[in-house]
Amino acid sequence: MTEGTLAIARLAKEAAEEVKAQDIVILDMRRVTLVTDYFVIATGTSRPQIQAMADRIKEKVEGAGTKLLHSEGLANAKWVLMDFGAVVVHIFGRVERDFYHLERLWGDAPVIEGGERRNEGHNEGRVLTMPDS
Repeated sequence: MTEGTLAIARLAKEAAEEVKAQDIVILDMRRVTLVTDYFVIATGTSRPQIQAMADRIKEKVEGAGTKLLHSEGLANAKWVLMDFGAVVVHIFGRVERDFYHLERLWGDAPVIEGGERRNEGHNEGRVLTMPDS
């Protein structure tokens, strides 16, 4: 890991904030997976906002010299995944964020920034179902 990699994660977070993302978290994934160094996880409140967030993140991160390697989910805009190599960005709608709860799934990953939703346990004991698409 270099400070440059964390700077890219923070740049993605900043771009999401510019589009009024909610519950933004940066997780340090280096000790829990070899796939990436950081996850940036954010929530949007509507399809247009989620798409705008993805566009802004891509613009800002690529403007800093880091190429987007792969993305998926933009057309549906319920869970957008953006792979910048050492940084992977997940943008969720509220229902999808609560259902998949990546912060809990990757609970061994330290929170670098954010984390308000990490320890809420708001889904404990509940069975969640995804709404029809």
